[in-house]
Amino acid sequence: MRLRNVRGSEERIAAHPFTIQTDGANPEKFKGLWRQEIFRNLNPVHVEIGMGKGQFLLKMAEQNPQISYIGIEKYSSVLVRAVEKMEEMELGNIRFLRMDAEDLEEFFAPGEIGKIYLNFSDPWPKDRHAKRRLTSAHFLEKYERLLEPGGLLQFKTDNRPLFDFSLDQLEERGWQKKEVSFHLHENGPAENNVMTEYEEKFYHLGNPICRFLAARPDS
Repeated sequence: MRLRNVRGSEERIAAHPFTIQTDGANPEKFKGLWRQEIFRNLNPVHVEIGMGKGQFLLKMAEQNPQISYIGIEKYSSVLVRAVEKMEEMELGNIRFLRMDAEDLEEFFAPGEIGKIYLNFSDPWPKDRHAKRRLTSAHFLEKYERLLEPGGLLQFKTDNRPLFDFSLDQLEERGWQKKEVSFHLHENGPAENNVMTEYEEKFYHLGNPICRFLAARPDS
């Protein structure tokens, strides 16, 4: 899908105090320092990769002030929408990173993250692109290093082939599956679940939503 360019989005993001543009940034200013230097507390750090317009992450931050949230989004034209929403909500426990997930280990230290969220990630349906899927063994290996012992990965998608692929990848890497659902909202909206924009749309269309929660392999 081709993204519509939003004029001035990069300037808006750069001017926002809670948004970090990683182009040309010094990773040493952030890596291993998210609690002490960025959020200035000892709260758990949770990260959403591919946060889109931010509905999920902003609601999570609003509901859980005792957790520090970081949203990662590659595209300025999408991220700027989350920035606009955040300005209305005035949340202090959230930061945004404009970056590619491939660079995670440049900005986060081993064991620094408590939980990672992947919501409706790009399925990269062609076999030759399997490594680019955010639930591929390539990325799971990164998460294993970045998550703290017992750290969690939560994944939601409406794409059943991608979900099946992801479960196989978890199995191969030795992740501990805590929850697996192939139809999260079969009996109405699931309890203790915050919906993304896509999820709301698919829910109203009656499309099954798949979700798993898994813990990183024991070190």
